[in-house]
Order: sequence, then C-alpha cells, then structure tokens
Amino acid sequence: MDPARRSELVQRYQQGPIAVDAALHALKERELDVRRGDEWTVREICHHLGDSEMRSAIRLRQLLAEDNPVIVGYDADAYARTLFYDRRIDWSLAAFRAARASTGEILERLSDEQWARNGTHTEEGPYGVEQWLETYAAHGHDHADQIRRTRSGGGRPVPQSQA
Repeated sequence: MDPARRSELVQRYQQGPIAVDAALHALKERELDVRRGDEWTVREICHHLGDSEMRSAIRLRQLLAEDNPVIVGYDADAYARTLFYDRRIDWSLAAFRAARASTGEILERLSDEQWARNGTHTEEGPYGVEQWLETYAAHGHDHADQIRRTRSGGGRPVPQSQA
C-alpha cells in the first residue's frame, strides 16, 4: 500500500466516531431498540462499536509489539447475547471514541517497517497492519450507515428484556 493510500485510510479511521455521532444525531430514546429485519438495534450497534474497537486496538498493538502474533477471531453475536447489550450506550460510545483517538495517534507515527508487520488471524490467515487498517477504516462508517438504515427504515420495537 502506498503512503498516500495509508494516509487516506488513517484519516477515514480517525473520522469513524464523527460518522457515528452524525448518524446518532437527535436520536430519541425510543429509536435505540427498534429492530429492522434481522439487523442489530441502534443500541446493539453502539455496544458492538465499543467492544469491537477495544479488541481492534489490542490487535494493532499485538501486530506492532509482538513477533508473528496470533490474532484471535471472536463471535460478535455472542458478545451481543451475553454482554448485556440492553444497558446505556454512553460508556460503549466513549470506549469507541477513546480507542480510536489513542490508536489514531499511533497510526500517525508508524514507520514503513511497522506498516509491514504481520501476524496470523485465526479466521483469515495471514494478517498485517495494512489489512487491519483497511478493515477498521471502514468499520465505523459501515455501522454509521447501518444506524441510519435502522432509523429510517421503520422496524419493530424490541421489548427491553430482549434488547
């Protein structure tokens, strides 16, 4: 990947929280638990963003600080089922923003040698820093789009015990 593309993706990564905040703008409490088809609710998306971002921040650090690390995959749906995704979203969004800010500073300082570091992902095979960036540069924006779809597409309210 050339430096211009890296820079573009780092900027997109850093703008992920802005995209999510824009998608959540003027959100009403009753919109948090509306389900559109089989997609997650807005509340579930927000908790996923916090959990996923904390994992992704550690993955990058493993790739940079460990020799040939094993990056372990995880079941995001299992997280949603077991980690009390019916709770308030504030702290999960704060975790998402903080992990992005901290990791964004690291990304801005990487050398060419660090960009070339690799490990192995348990589900994807060979996995490097650049592949990590391609994935997570899009992640926040993709979920911001999902939030907008959920908010605009109707759906059915989920009883609080099933949220």
